[in-house]
Amino acid sequence: MYLTRAFLNPRRAGAIHLLGSPQRMHAAVMAGFPPILAPDDRVLWRLDAESSHRVSLYIVSAHRPDLTHLVEQAGWPRSDVPSWATKSYEPLLRQLKAGQQYAFRLTANPTYVEARRGQRGIRRPHVTAEQQTTWLLEQSTKKGFEILPAANPHRLSTEQAHNLRLVDRHRIRFAKERGENVALHRVTFQGVLEVADESALRATLTYGIGRARAYGCGLLTLARPATAHG
Repeated sequence: MYLTRAFLNPRRAGAIHLLGSPQRMHAAVMAGFPPILAPDDRVLWRLDAESSHRVSLYIVSAHRPDLTHLVEQAGWPRSDVPSWATKSYEPLLRQLKAGQQYAFRLTANPTYVEARRGQRGIRRPHVTAEQQTTWLLEQSTKKGFEILPAANPHRLSTEQAHNLRLVDRHRIRFAKERGENVALHRVTFQGVLEVADESALRATLTYGIGRARAYGCGLLTLARPATAHG
């Protein structure tokens, strides 16, 4: 597995074109790989808008990508500073142990299935901050980690009761190639987690969380441990 970080210039016309549609960005990401990927060679990606001058694209993949085309279209192709870097993800995956704590970031599409008597359920989005926070807490118990409680939890907010922030929440709409309209409620979470099941968390880091993974959702990344145990 590999983790790649690329820098995009949001002031370039090519970047504006890609950033305006998860469908176009997905196509640009996948163009960095040969078209012979096996079905289980999942590619996860996420955009982090760090400032008005730079957007970071993160990719987790089973194969090393070539993002030359993306830099030429949406980056700084003539800069002598590297526009992207790829490193092995294996050292991080191998070192995970129960009890370790990490800062994390996740952009996700929180949804649920609305049951209907005698019919197939309908998938609906979670739209409030409380619903979206509860969704992540429920997901964490199945995905190998725990969101740590806050030092001074707020009585009325699930978010504030945990070491967690919803740093961005918005609804996006875009059209697929065949004209079908897609609407997503996309949320970016960040906070501190504790490893509960290292095997399950490894799977989460490589396969993602939730739906709309082709559209920039589901990629969980970890930073340097906030507190190390074991």
